[in-house]
Formats: sequence, structure tokens, C-alpha cells
Amino acid sequence: MHNNRLLEVEDLKKYYPVTTGFISRHIGDVKAVDGVSFEISEGETLGLVGESGCGKSTLGRTILRLEEPTAGEIRYRGVDITRLDKKALRFWRREVQMIFQDPQASLDPRLTIGASVGEALAICGVTDESERFEKVARLLEKVGIEVEMAMHYPHEFSGGQKQRIGIARALALNPKLIIADEPVSALDVSIQAQILNLMMDLQEELGLAYLFIAHDLSVIRHLSHRIAVMYLGKIVELASKKETFDNPSHPYTQALLSAAATLKELDRGRILLPGDVPSPLNPPPGCRFHTRCHRRLPVCNREEPRFREIEPGHLVACHLCS
Repeated sequence: MHNNRLLEVEDLKKYYPVTTGFISRHIGDVKAVDGVSFEISEGETLGLVGESGCGKSTLGRTILRLEEPTAGEIRYRGVDITRLDKKALRFWRREVQMIFQDPQASLDPRLTIGASVGEALAICGVTDESERFEKVARLLEKVGIEVEMAMHYPHEFSGGQKQRIGIARALALNPKLIIADEPVSALDVSIQAQILNLMMDLQEELGLAYLFIAHDLSVIRHLSHRIAVMYLGKIVELASKKETFDNPSHPYTQALLSAAATLKELDRGRILLPGDVPSPLNPPPGCRFHTRCHRRLPVCNREEPRFREIEPGHLVACHLCS
């Protein structure tokens, strides 16, 4: 179904230096993203899931180069975008857009929503006002906002409507890949389903690919073709949606699924993780999950497990699977 690779991320790292004292002595790094590799094909949704603070949002922002990567490659249609200059990067950003978690914060309160959606068009050379308005009207219609509302301001809309406006703005330049950073977590559950269904309809209509970031497995299940599970800066499991839910292999994935399980699925037993996610400034040696793992082996606190394929298309970083 998905065979044309659109995005390839290889050994991507994003570290934030930590300094101390008057002369800003470098004492370490917060390893927000620490050696992540995956790919996304045209028209595919890769769901990225993990607890708060595991590096999901930083990964999304680094792919867009809103944050500069520390190391690694980000290839879009074979071109390494980490090497692009500002001019080439601006052109590339037409192809890749972002939908943010908080629709309120991502819209300028001083601009009408028509101006907000049309802003990217103006920057990218659509100077004719009537042509721009026509495009804005089509985009608003596509996401279920009445065209007459184009002259209204963000505070006049509900959370769900604002996120629809955010989606319209992301679509303005006809991108092929959209990075959606927790786009429904700030919305009521009833509205969440409407936004997810809208995103799926748009994907089918426009051939979009999504990197869909969330901490809610039911949301990820609804939308994704494949799922990547992230823990403390690393991807620990990557598989198809079916394989992830039917055959989770990493103990962390098993714990996440057990936390989100329905009563019917709870026959497997609830797995409760002790403690909190360790600090990315000082991650544990060996496997990063070993401090909370219910199945750890002696090797786990010494050696970092290799991220390897255990079945076709199913990759896991765990000593239990080697």
C-alpha cells in the first residue's frame, strides 16, 4: 500500500547543552532525542506514542528544523534537509507543515482567521487578493468552517473550530507531509473524533502523510498505519498497528497497552510501572527502561539493546527479543 518513501530519519539526535557558573561551563546535555531512525511513506500515518517528556514533540520540531538537529540525517524524497540553506529550507517547508497542540496559541489573536490562513499564501507569492481569498474560502470549506466566518477573530471560535482553522492553515501550501503534535489532546472527547475523522478524510482526498504525535493509544489506534513507541529519547518498538496491539514485544509497549486496556482486554493483567521517567540529562546506563521494567535481565543495566527486526517490519530494542 505504501511504498514510496517520503521521509527518512536516520540516527537523529537533539541535545540541549547544560551549563553552570559565571563562565557557563558545559556540564552535560539533555538528550531529548537520542539516535532515532524511522521512515514514512507517501499517504501513510506513522503514530508516535510515549509518556510526556519522552522527546516526541522535540522530534517533530527537529524534523521541521524549528529546532536544529545535533546529529543525524533527515531525508525528504532523498534530499538531506539538515544541509539546506535558509532559501532552500523555505521552499521545502511548503512540502511539510505542522499542526500544533494548542490551536489558541498557534493563531494570532490580532488577525482574522481568513488572514491567518492566507498568510502563508501571501508569503509564498500569491499577491492577488481575490485569488488569495478564493483559496482561503476553499480551504475553510474543506475543513468545515463557513466562509462567512473568515472575517471573524480566533476568540470567537470554539476549540474544535480553532483546530479546524489550524488544519486549513497547514494545508494552504499543498504539503505532502503533516506533523501533527498532539492535535486533539486539548479538545473534548466528542470533538476529538470529529477532528480525527476530518484528518483521515483529508488524507484520503489529498494523499497526505502524517507523523501523528500523541500519548493516547486509542487516538493512535484510530488513525495510524504503523506505530512507533518512544521512551526517553529513543524509539523502543516500531510495527504495524495490528502487530503493535496484537503482539507487543517491548515491556514498555506492553505496559502502555495494559494502561489503556478495556475490561475485555484486561485478561492479560494490568502492568503498573514503578517510579517516573528518568531525567534525559542523566539517562540510566544500558537499556533506558531497565529501572522500571518488570521483566529486566542482568544484562539490561549494562548493555544497550540493539534496535533490530524480529519479524518483517517489526523492530524492537530489547534484550528479551534477541
